[in-house]
Amino acid sequence: MSTFRNAVVSLPGRERIAKTPFGAKIVIDATAAETGGAFGMLETFTPPGQGPAPHTHTRETEVFRVIHGLYRFQCGDEEFDAPPGTVVVLPPQVRHSWRNISDQSGQMFGTVSPGGCEQLLSTLKLLVPTRPRKLQ
Repeated sequence: MSTFRNAVVSLPGRERIAKTPFGAKIVIDATAAETGGAFGMLETFTPPGQGPAPHTHTRETEVFRVIHGLYRFQCGDEEFDAPPGTVVVLPPQVRHSWRNISDQSGQMFGTVSPGGCEQLLSTLKLLVPTRPRKLQ
């Protein structure tokens, strides 16, 4: 059970921003450190045709709400499209991915529980090269 006792406020103009290797901008609204480990909260702004490679979380449940754009999600053997207003819950230990399949920038609001993944995203912004390198 989490033990945080203070409000967490993410004000416009004071956002914590990370960039992913696939070009998305992530706005980190709340961190595990701020919520006693209960969750992390973020917004992702994804360029057309982009999204993370299929991956698995060992303990985190992700919840996304699509705000703008059209996303295609894959969770295990399932694949489905998610227009604005769709809420998607991705369980731990199941391989999943998503990508923006619209022709405009997409936006999703998300939480990750327990928190901590947002710390990795904060670190990624330091690792993303200005020109993507070819992976071998």
